[in-house]
Amino acid sequence: MSDNHAAVPLRELNNGAFIPSIGLGTWPLDDIQAGAAVVHALDAGYRLIDTAENYGNEKGIGEGIGSTSIPREELFITSKFNVQWHSLQGVQDAWENSCQRLGVEYVDLFLIHWPNPQEGKYVAAWEGLVKLLKRGRVRAIGTSNFTTGQLQELIDATGVAPDVNQIQHSPFWLDDERLAFHAKHGILTEGWAPLGRGKHDLLQAAPVLAAARAHDVTPAQAVLRWQIERGVVPIPKTSDPSRLAENLDVFAFNLSAEEILAIDSLNGTADKPADPMTFGH
Repeated sequence: MSDNHAAVPLRELNNGAFIPSIGLGTWPLDDIQAGAAVVHALDAGYRLIDTAENYGNEKGIGEGIGSTSIPREELFITSKFNVQWHSLQGVQDAWENSCQRLGVEYVDLFLIHWPNPQEGKYVAAWEGLVKLLKRGRVRAIGTSNFTTGQLQELIDATGVAPDVNQIQHSPFWLDDERLAFHAKHGILTEGWAPLGRGKHDLLQAAPVLAAARAHDVTPAQAVLRWQIERGVVPIPKTSDPSRLAENLDVFAFNLSAEEILAIDSLNGTADKPADPMTFGH
């Protein structure tokens, strides 16, 4: 599996960086679990690793990265910061803290984890990220769980659109309006919990099973391929070595338009996703 990363296509971001088309999610793994998962993932061919201050596992991930011989420039490390850093200086401090915990000199993609509109400081946080980008401290900047209205505020305030908005995206929550806004502004959509977080039996849903059978793949591979066909970069979480390899192996087949539409039909059939207007950290 060590040559798999060569088969993972890259996507170009607004500010010129290239991000792999699939990555490793690491919530809710602790330092020890995350470090082990990263070692297995890098061996399998992953190059995009996603973490956050709030996950409490950056140190473990840094140790996992540090134990491999893969050149730093081949890796694409993403982290996110909490609301306490939503200020111009705060973002600089958050970046220094993340780099220190991860044991790296820079983060490839740095995200505002949640907008926390009740605090009302996400525009200042965005201005801090733009400054980091201009100083070459990060390769790309973005947001997580932002609404289209909030994204528009950031663009209006700075003239800079996020490279990425990472959102909860699965067949249960299509969010076409947000994806259309992303496409219009060149914002890449990353999907967290792309397999539905193991809830609501997504991997047992009839359209998913039908697509999996048709292509002789697993239900998880069918859903991850569906994400990619919709233009989303999924970041599934697993620490199981065989599943890590399986999740990465989704570039050798294509779903038909009918299969995609059938999986789309699951939209709205599960609980509502997390609400960024009321939830955050």
